[in-house]
Amino acid sequence: MARTKAGDSTTGATGSRRSRRRRSFAGPRAQPDKSTPGPRLPLLARLLLMAVAFAAMAAFAVVLARLTVSPQPASEALTHSNLQPGSSIRQYLAQPEVLDAVKQLGGNVALGVPFGVLLPLLFPRTRGRLRVALTTAGVMLLVELVQGALVTGRAFDVDDVVLNTTGALLGYLFLGRRLGRAVHPPRPTWWRQFGRRRTASGTQT
Repeated sequence: MARTKAGDSTTGATGSRRSRRRRSFAGPRAQPDKSTPGPRLPLLARLLLMAVAFAAMAAFAVVLARLTVSPQPASEALTHSNLQPGSSIRQYLAQPEVLDAVKQLGGNVALGVPFGVLLPLLFPRTRGRLRVALTTAGVMLLVELVQGALVTGRAFDVDDVVLNTTGALLGYLFLGRRLGRAVHPPRPTWWRQFGRRRTASGTQT
């Protein structure tokens, strides 16, 4: 009986050594990544919000087309192109009627707000101040080019692009950023990726 117990203890020690060797060769167990939490809203709420955002973007596209690319033959003699940033804005501010200046400036700013609100919801890759600004500026620059080249009574104005982009940034900062975070997972940033690499290299060593 004594030899059997000794043999069992020897077998147990050998098995524990083998399991330790297997663990050492396998490396540390991968821990779940908690640095990038998932979306905050449940799936049904996210789908509903995405559907509403898609419908709002479609309606906004129709309104944008009517406001920007509809011909105005009566204004053909009064329109002129502006390639100098700030020129039209100074003309708006120099108007004697403050309400007219507010309509001109505020209308162009308000026209860009939906971009900042809807882009982070429908296109997660456009999240971020710089990406929203570049996307809005690109779209509105294309609209202005179409106005100046093809639409009667319309002219290219670079200040419209500046004001529209300003409105998009305001919409993103006040609402679009929060909605994007509520629907989509956080966008991986360079400092998070750098932190993951450092953590992975530390565990491997």
